[in-house]
This record gives sequence, C-alpha cells and structure tokens, in this order.
Amino acid sequence: MSTPDVLVAGETLIDFIPDQPGPLSTVESFSRRAGGAPANVAVGLARLDRSPWFLTNVAEDAFGEFLVDGLRGHGIPQRFVTRDPDHQTTLAFVAHDATADREFSFYRTETADQYIDPGVVDDDALDSTSWVALGGVALANEPARSRLFEFVERARDHGCAVVFDPNTRPELWADEATFETVLERMLSLTDVLKTSADDLLGTRFADGGSVDTDSLFEVGPHTVFATRGSAGARAVSSHDAPWGAVDETHPGYAVGAVDTTGAGDAFLAGVLAGLVDDEPLDEVLGFANAVAALTTTDAGASTALPDRAAVAEFRVENE
Repeated sequence: MSTPDVLVAGETLIDFIPDQPGPLSTVESFSRRAGGAPANVAVGLARLDRSPWFLTNVAEDAFGEFLVDGLRGHGIPQRFVTRDPDHQTTLAFVAHDATADREFSFYRTETADQYIDPGVVDDDALDSTSWVALGGVALANEPARSRLFEFVERARDHGCAVVFDPNTRPELWADEATFETVLERMLSLTDVLKTSADDLLGTRFADGGSVDTDSLFEVGPHTVFATRGSAGARAVSSHDAPWGAVDETHPGYAVGAVDTTGAGDAFLAGVLAGLVDDEPLDEVLGFANAVAALTTTDAGASTALPDRAAVAEFRVENE
C-alpha cells in the first residue's frame, strides 16, 4: 500500500441508531453502528480509494474491539490507533425527526477518545503527509484539546495543510465562551474549513443564517466549504489559496433521505479525496455533494459511505 497523503485525527465511538423516528423516550430498539466524525471521514476516504492514516485512541472494552475490527475491515492502517485499558468507549444515541434529521445524546465522561496521544505520530510520517484533518468534538475536553493543538502546530511546521470541521455539538462544551475561544484558536491554524451556518451559530462567523467567509478569511482559513443541507454547498477561497480566489456553488442532489447521520463527514471525505487528487474546486464540490447525498440513503454513518464506483454512477444518473 502506498503511504497515505492524509492523516485524520479524532474520536471513534458507537452510534446507536433508532428503529423509528421520534424522541428517544419513544424509541424501543436501536442498531449499533461505528461512528465518530473523524472515523467516518477516515472510512469515507478508504471507501474512495484514498485510505488515510487515522490517529485515535480506542478503549479495550467490547465496543472498542468492535470499532477496531471495523477500522481494520475498511483497510485503515493501525499504526496510530492506540488502545486504552483505563477508559471506556463514548456512546451516542441518535434521535431522528420525520425528515431524517438527527439529534445526539452523548455518554462521554472520561472516555478513551479524550485521551488521544498524538505523540505516536513521528516526524517522518508528518513529512510524508500533505493533509491533516480533525473535528471539533475532540477539542471540547482536556487533555485531548491541548494535545491536538500541539499536534496541529507540529504538523504545520512539517508543511501539512490543516483541514478543520467544527462539527459543533453545544452539549459537549462547558460554556459558549470556551467554545468561541477554542474555535478562534483552531481557525487561526486552519487552511481549509468545512462548516455550516449551524456550526457557527452565535459566533461572529455566521451572518443572517449563512457563513461569513470574509470574516473567516481574516482569521485563518484560505478556503471554506459551506454545506447547506438539501440545498447543496458552496466553496469559496481567497487570493491566498493555492488555487486562487474561487467562488463556486452546487445545488446538491435530490434523494430520499433515510438517515442524515454522517452526511457532513461523507462530504468532507469527498472534499479531501478531491484535494488529494488536485481537482479544481468546482469538481471537488460536486463530488463531495454526491458522496454526502448517497450516504443519506442508508442508515448509519460509516456503514452508509459509498465507494468511488457508486459515486460515479450516481453522478451520471443525476447530472
């Protein structure tokens, strides 16, 4: 296998997917699925034939065994997947509304993903890596927050471009002030941002229900991919971007959504695959939208991620 060009860092956890829409109080049974936004992105890349390094910390409990087996089954290299005998696996219970949109209830006290160890990634690995991607959930708690900030700074010193997805889950943060402080610091270290207006709600980077790219460019990122749910997505870059100033939109694809869990992660996997392949931003955007749309047509996150052939067929049929 060739050396991965992308390193994804962050949590892997268990999603419990309900057997019916409605609040958790009315759901009688769930299906266990592998989840966690960074893990979904890593698996999504593997499904698209661009298998990345994955830096994560996994419990040695039964759920952890399930997660590691799943990563291995998708061909994710195990070099930076550490095992933790002292902490348990994070659990997330998902509730769906009538439109397949979802809410999460997390059980995440002192869990393994919060003790990620970036020290296992050696300098040689960073020298051969072009892209480092991570999400906001891992930054919500210590010691993961401090460790990942140090890691991102080290990755930048080695010439890696940093891709960030806030993946905002307000219930995981101690307070809004902490979230905004951490977000601003992370944005200052970010090259490519994947986000939505909901992710930035309440901050100075969301204006009237849309993403304020000008404010974001002033802080750090040179490129912003802003998702808009069923309305598609927009890609905007400044003059500082390697591909220059670009402003592209894509209307998305009309599909019968079953479960939107992991759609944003699928989109980011599509973006990273396109960037690795040095595709123009309009092609990256269309490809990522197709990956995300296909993911919503099946239940679960990582289990619903499409392969490259399925994406190509879908785009031929829908464009």
